[in-house]
Amino acid sequence: MTILIDQPEFGVEAGFMVPQSNAFGHTFRDYHVESERQQVVENFYRTNHIIQTYDFVKRMRKEYGKLDKVEMSIWECCELLNDVVDESDPDLDEPQIEHLLQTAEAIRKDYPGEDWLHLTGLIHDLGKVLLHPSFGGLPQWADVGDTYPVGCAFDESIVHHKYFEENPDYHNSAYNTKYGVYSEGCGLNNVLMSWGHDDYMYLVAKENNTTLPSAALFIIRYHSFYALHRSGSYKQLMNEEDVENLKWLEIFNKYDLYSKSKDRIDVEKVKPYYVSLIEKYFPAKLRW
Repeated sequence: MTILIDQPEFGVEAGFMVPQSNAFGHTFRDYHVESERQQVVENFYRTNHIIQTYDFVKRMRKEYGKLDKVEMSIWECCELLNDVVDESDPDLDEPQIEHLLQTAEAIRKDYPGEDWLHLTGLIHDLGKVLLHPSFGGLPQWADVGDTYPVGCAFDESIVHHKYFEENPDYHNSAYNTKYGVYSEGCGLNNVLMSWGHDDYMYLVAKENNTTLPSAALFIIRYHSFYALHRSGSYKQLMNEEDVENLKWLEIFNKYDLYSKSKDRIDVEKVKPYYVSLIEKYFPAKLRW
């Protein structure tokens, strides 16, 4: 089922005010400020960049694309994330369910008529459940952090790019050119991304026959692809549908990044609304 959505009104300022600093008093996505948290983040990216190869991603997609781990509802998955903290995030050390609700509620305030976007805000990071012991507890470097294409050159805009020099694909002539195994305008749907929660949640939503629009699936799959939506890299791989969906991702990114704070959301107060959206766009139980 395809749902048509109106294009966003670009140039119209929404009410959400971007804060000047993150929960630690630093600039958002500052990967160079010296702190104990930053050392954790840098160590994470070193491991991530060395191990995430084209062949590794193909193996992970094959394994986790089976969706044979468990059956549960969207909200049950949200509750599992109470136990998850993202080590790659320099801006927040709260449980992930806090971030999900902060993102969704900020979007809901500014775009009250786009209920699909509210739900996308709630579920966009649910793939981080792969870190949970009940899913086998993937290491952080295999589930979180910025994502990027594999199978072509690693763009220098990717955070902590220097560590790619230890990745076997960096020296492989089949994978280290501008297009690598891809072609101009091939479409991001045909590009393998580094493995993580984005691609996993995309697979979960798609294979469980969600009725969310394509823009929602694009946001879920590429919201951590900062080299694209922050730096403008890899646009040579995009097709026309990608160009249109990127407009919604750029809107979403503001709420994903800047709504992170120590302010708490009253979960029980907002739960009925989000449960109603889950029932609208998803089956009662999903394969994960």
